[in-house]
Amino acid sequence: MGNKQTVFTHEQLEAYQDLAPQLVPLDYTNCPDVKVPYELIGSMPELKDNPFRQRIAQVFSEDGDGHMTLDNFLDMFSVMSEMAPRDLKAYYAFKIYDFNNDDYICMWDLEQTVTKLTRGELSAEEVTLVCEKVLDEADGDHDGRLSLEDFQNMILRAPDFLSTFHIRI
Repeated sequence: MGNKQTVFTHEQLEAYQDLAPQLVPLDYTNCPDVKVPYELIGSMPELKDNPFRQRIAQVFSEDGDGHMTLDNFLDMFSVMSEMAPRDLKAYYAFKIYDFNNDDYICMWDLEQTVTKLTRGELSAEEVTLVCEKVLDEADGDHDGRLSLEDFQNMILRAPDFLSTFHIRI
């Protein structure tokens, strides 16, 4: 993603090859532009049950297609680690929930998010009610959508955010 804000230790980075040897060829240093296909990323044990696995891969991939370079892959696991700072996690959570990539979380984005979080178990009316409540609570400037600032303020009031927005490796 270009930011290169890794929170992995040197030892964790060295252990990467043991973590997922099937994802990246051993000769990565000779061909650094290799991309891991989304099909492999989405089927990893750490992501396969996550309802946002495709969206996570899209956000962290350079082209938005879900196929990742090793740097993209490490960025994803770094941000999703338990050690990543709250602001970094909030920024990427915002990007993941911004399904239409317009830099705001609108009603449609919220509907997508709630539907994924509840795995489609709510009726359309219930989803709408939840989304309206979220906007009512979090939309600081009352423009009918959440800016990154609105979202970050909402996250500050969610004590369980840090413990739930992570991938265990």
